[in-house]
Amino acid sequence: MSQYIVSARKYRPDSFESLIGQDNIARTLQNSIKRGQLAHAYLFCGPRGVGKTTTARIFAKMINCSEPGADMEPCGHCESCISFQEGRSYCIHEMDAASNNSVEDIKALMDQVQVPPQVGRYSVYIIDEVHMLSTAAFNAFLKTLEEPPAHAIFILATTEKHKILPTILSRCQTYDFNRISITDIVRNLRGIATKEGITVDDESLHIIAMKADGAMRDALTIFDQTVAFCGTDIHHEDVMRNLNVLDYEYSFRLVDDFLVGNYSDALVAFDDILSKGFNALHFIASLSTHLRDLIVARTAGLEALLELPDSLKKRYQEQSGRCTIQWLYDALAATTQCESAYKASSTPRLLIEFTLMKLSFISSSPASSPVIPDRQAEGTKKEAPKPAPKPEPTASPEPVTPAPAPAPTPTPAHAPAPAPAPTPAPAPRKRKTAASLSINSIMDEKDEVIKTEDAAAADEGFMPSPEAALAGFKKLAESYQSMPRLANTLANSKTDILEQDGRRVLNFYVMNVAQKQWIEEKLLRDLESGIRKILGTSKIILTVSVTPDQAVEKKPYMPDEKAKDLMAKNEEVKKLVKDLGLDTK
Repeated sequence: MSQYIVSARKYRPDSFESLIGQDNIARTLQNSIKRGQLAHAYLFCGPRGVGKTTTARIFAKMINCSEPGADMEPCGHCESCISFQEGRSYCIHEMDAASNNSVEDIKALMDQVQVPPQVGRYSVYIIDEVHMLSTAAFNAFLKTLEEPPAHAIFILATTEKHKILPTILSRCQTYDFNRISITDIVRNLRGIATKEGITVDDESLHIIAMKADGAMRDALTIFDQTVAFCGTDIHHEDVMRNLNVLDYEYSFRLVDDFLVGNYSDALVAFDDILSKGFNALHFIASLSTHLRDLIVARTAGLEALLELPDSLKKRYQEQSGRCTIQWLYDALAATTQCESAYKASSTPRLLIEFTLMKLSFISSSPASSPVIPDRQAEGTKKEAPKPAPKPEPTASPEPVTPAPAPAPTPTPAHAPAPAPAPTPAPAPRKRKTAASLSINSIMDEKDEVIKTEDAAAADEGFMPSPEAALAGFKKLAESYQSMPRLANTLANSKTDILEQDGRRVLNFYVMNVAQKQWIEEKLLRDLESGIRKILGTSKIILTVSVTPDQAVEKKPYMPDEKAKDLMAKNEEVKKLVKDLGLDTK
């Protein structure tokens, strides 16, 4: 059996051109080599598996190459390059700071730095996981890092930049490596699969890339694991089963169930997912991601945010076309709220099932929700809903004068001008200039609108009987249970029911003038509107009055009132006050 080499080592980049997803860093290092501006210390930081150590090796190989190319790439056939490829170069030294983190290890490194290279121009020292060095080791390393021999170059690599001392950071050129995009990972895996003679579909590669979370080394490891499970013919169903990834078909099916309000099938699908061993929190997170992708697919101009194979993009666009933006927003809000409350819930399964039912119920009338404008077609002008016809505000800046009519409609006495001829929409009111604008004019204008609305409402409905009016008033009191004092006042209030001008007038009494003024200013119109809705007619009017003094026993509140009341009830007290000359005020 021939020796097997994992893909992460077999296909490790050996030139700046073959680096994946770090073009800016490769270009910066190439330019510094071309101009001879090499720093004595570099710090490569970033997440795992993005090429920090690989870039350090390529850099060390390039600066010792005897025949570099015009684009600052190693030639690959000189003695230095061959020794690098075979792993026997004496110009590169790697140290793992996780296991060599003491002051003694740094002292040994400092002694080694003093020895010049036998072949090549530079000795490159790569220290991986440099954040694992102890504070004493960092301090011992400071002087050598700041002023190393001319032939020595240090490259420090770490995944946790925040743990490195500021004094070390100040002595290094820092390069931040980015996570590798899903597109770049899929492209690299496709090239490796072609070289290895492996048949794999784009959906499988996309699943592997998503599972790798931006790390190329992880992606290659998962790829090797998948090949070991599936062989040379890989299908996305096998990949999902091997990697224990939730099939996106569940998300498509659930959204279809939500759109038709079929919560029973959604609950059955959730139970099926749990029976297969998937974590419930991962399920709701996957559903949130699916809804996010639908929003991206629904909105034109966001195609770059949808990192999916073309076959899946078409499915997302088709399903998103059957959803409104408002519905997707409400659904995503429900799932994210479920995620945040999952860990604190004592019944997490019930929480998710309740969320699935909520998603089914908000879909019962998605079209009724207001739709947020989206750019479905580029270059197509969006048409807003046509409002009811309104008079042009700039058509006539002068005050509107009524047109002559055979039978003009009578207007209130305080109106500034006769009302125009009746139209389906409210007639434009006379605009007041800044000189005539006042609080009184604003209140007069508001009263005019209210009376106009009342006159229009009086043309509809029937006049309720006294019994029906009284029953409606009782129901109105019950509807204000959230305001106990008001509800109690209405329920216990004395009422008078009259008939006036073809309308039923219901007058109710309150205890004092302050209550009457408050109700008239704040609540009377709401109360009147409420009883009209209860009775289904506009031919009822509410009025409020103060209970007559003789019907209510006046209670003393102030000290002088209490004294006078006491003297009125007790003659002895009155005589005592008079004899002693007491002041009752």
